[in-house]
Amino acid sequence: MTSAVEVIEVTGAFSQRPVAEEDFAPRRDERVFVTGASGMLGREVSLELLRQGFDVTVFQRSDSGVGELLPESVRERFRQVRGAVTDMKAVQEGLEGAHGVIHLAAKVSFAGQWDEFVETNVRGTRVVLEMAKEAGISRFLFISSPSVAHTGTAFMGEGNGPATPELARGHYARSKALAENLALESDSDDFWVGVLRPHIVWGPGDTQLVERVLDRSARGTLPLLNNGTALIDTTYIDNAVDAIVAGYQRLENIHGTPLVVTNGQPREVAELLGGMCEAVGIPAPSRSVPASVARAAGAVIEKVWSVRPGKDEPPMTKFLAEQLSTSHWFDQKQTRELLDWSPAVSIEEGYARLGEYYGNRYKS
Repeated sequence: MTSAVEVIEVTGAFSQRPVAEEDFAPRRDERVFVTGASGMLGREVSLELLRQGFDVTVFQRSDSGVGELLPESVRERFRQVRGAVTDMKAVQEGLEGAHGVIHLAAKVSFAGQWDEFVETNVRGTRVVLEMAKEAGISRFLFISSPSVAHTGTAFMGEGNGPATPELARGHYARSKALAENLALESDSDDFWVGVLRPHIVWGPGDTQLVERVLDRSARGTLPLLNNGTALIDTTYIDNAVDAIVAGYQRLENIHGTPLVVTNGQPREVAELLGGMCEAVGIPAPSRSVPASVARAAGAVIEKVWSVRPGKDEPPMTKFLAEQLSTSHWFDQKQTRELLDWSPAVSIEEGYARLGEYYGNRYKS
């Protein structure tokens, strides 16, 4: 399973929102450049922008799958450019005609070499920022992570602390902290840079969190740490999408101020994972492992993975053990006020949607 770090590059066939022609607003004559649209969150943000009348250019290495979901009358407002965020010429091509940027692309993993994270998350962000400014764009929304301010201790009802690369845990968090600071350094009166930190984004079709939880629970191989009593916030996919689109539209109000985005419904880890499992008709995890044992095992696995990496994510890391056994939930007052936004889908409704989406897939 994945950690309490929200997943930005989530793959999966999610879109459950309507894509009928009548659900798309009239054209605004404004184009948004969206990176990372092959992931679930990037794809859904792109679709929602189109629904709200924006033109959209998506940019990622592989096919985003967005175009095939669109009604014929909307496809003329959609453009796809494929490439790496570190490729200046490809980014420059993607930015043609754009008025603003939503930068979601990132390397998200518990494994991998530090240089790989720096290349995509730090250098890639620098390239997109520089190319956007060169293109005369004045609106830039960077999608970050609450892990940039996590130092291994609990967050309980806190707000939006500063990114601290020197204290962040793991390559992903550290590189995102560096990238967030890089983005905020570019914020100015004529180049608005906003930062949103969605936390644990999940929903139907999410192969990185939801389906790992369900697969491992169905096999009886998903343990809880310290009985799963840590209290954590999460963000249902629709709410994350709405917050990001609202953030782009309200950059004048939020630029320069990092904001954590969640459902604002903290749940114990055991309850959260159990709710996902029960929604699809499989037993909730019940076996508990001491967090100290999981951290020690994770440290060993990390060392092994650095020499002989597996095909998938490591089953446990020290950082993952910390996240699953440490409470972290956030004060959402400032986020909701500045975005003029509140979550539309509760965790309970999210569970129900999992049940509808997966049907009998996990039932024996």
